[in-house]
Amino acid sequence: MIRSRSSPKPDQQTIVVKSAVASRLLLLSLILLWRTLLSPYDTSASLNPNCLNQHPSPPHAHAHPNPQQQPPLWPTLASAIESSVVWDGVYFVRIAQCGYEYEQSYAFLPLLPLCISMLSRTVFAPLVPVIGQRAVLGLSAYVINNIAFVFSAVYFYRYSESLYALFSVGGLYHLISGKNSIAVLWLALSGCARSNGILNAGYVCFQTMHLAYVAVLRKRPVLAMQVICGGALRSICIFAPFAAFQAYGYYNICLGHLPNEMRPWCKARIPLLYNYIQSYYWGVGFLRYFQLKQLPNFLLASPILSLAVFSIVQYAKSEPEKFFSLGFRASAEDKNSAAVLFSLEANLRANNSHVKENSSRKVKENHDLRPKKQKVKEEAPPLLLEPHEALANRGYLSVFVLPFILHMGFMAATAFFVMHVQVSTRFLSSSPPLYWFASYLMKSPGSYRRWGYMIWAYSAAYILLGSLLFSNFYPFT
Repeated sequence: MIRSRSSPKPDQQTIVVKSAVASRLLLLSLILLWRTLLSPYDTSASLNPNCLNQHPSPPHAHAHPNPQQQPPLWPTLASAIESSVVWDGVYFVRIAQCGYEYEQSYAFLPLLPLCISMLSRTVFAPLVPVIGQRAVLGLSAYVINNIAFVFSAVYFYRYSESLYALFSVGGLYHLISGKNSIAVLWLALSGCARSNGILNAGYVCFQTMHLAYVAVLRKRPVLAMQVICGGALRSICIFAPFAAFQAYGYYNICLGHLPNEMRPWCKARIPLLYNYIQSYYWGVGFLRYFQLKQLPNFLLASPILSLAVFSIVQYAKSEPEKFFSLGFRASAEDKNSAAVLFSLEANLRANNSHVKENSSRKVKENHDLRPKKQKVKEEAPPLLLEPHEALANRGYLSVFVLPFILHMGFMAATAFFVMHVQVSTRFLSSSPPLYWFASYLMKSPGSYRRWGYMIWAYSAAYILLGSLLFSNFYPFT
């Protein structure tokens, strides 16, 4: 049975927001505590040489020029904020301040630096004389990421990197809610925040594959082609920001140089700057991290990878036909619980509903004066389940979860075989099945529940240890 949409209860959503805010405050408190008690492993975080280009060209228009500035009025606070900018934050703040100066900086996509720059030039601009420009940039980054974390928690309840998580999870919520246009916009923005955002096109491909299959079975080839073309167009839109950024890098680094002066990647048949940077500067590649000296990093990543693998194996063992058929052999009842992924009618009605919703809402509110009981009887058939309703009704083993499982499996395999494996926790943290599976274990009887408590204990230890080591520039991620 397909039920009508309903929003989460306001009090439950308020609890989610309060919990997210409380977790951020706790984490910031721990970071301040550990920064007070422990000296940073790497003290170079506060170094800030002048920008290479004091007057950025139009493509760098979002960057701050770096003229000689007066000393800040509150140097102690300025130094504290600047020294707290560590790891990838150093690159993001530098890009926001100076633009893309070096080849390796193109590994960091522009959405977060652009947001940092905009906030520092507007809301926090009066603080520049007080704590200095770089400290304001760092403060802007903290505010953006923490606000994005709270909103991403709300979206996750309703159905990087906090900014990536916000647009990724928010985009998936809108996709599962049948709002394709909004979903594409959000997922495209996730690709502006992190390169793995382009993998979110996989959800669109999964949906398109099943809808086209239904159209073919019903001998409607024209509709099947429309579905395929629509899915391809939405996927291209999700890829577009990443592709545009690669073209931007090619324009800045490769054009205007003689062949013997070009960087090696400029001469490639498909000149992908991002892949070259990851391989050349950080040694990223298939099995390149499989070295004995990297064993501690594999141990560091083992809890999150084990949880991901266990969640996939549990799904495959419990629903092998559904899993190995990619959902094609799921029951009709199961497919109805995820109608937005499998039902042509539900998608067509959802699209029509969203087009007419805004224009008709005021008319219905102002002119429909029929008695309430009569109105309820004449309501149109319901369309789609809300994501949180689908999970509540069908559980972790629902076909609704399958595309998320496949997406997480690809990401986990990439993290283990290709990437620096120690970033797996951060890389997989925006995968919803991890949290759904942990909740599934907690609701299961016997030994499964004990595993759930172990996951809780690991999460608490990770927060405590991570806030200590990561904020002090120790090798932990």
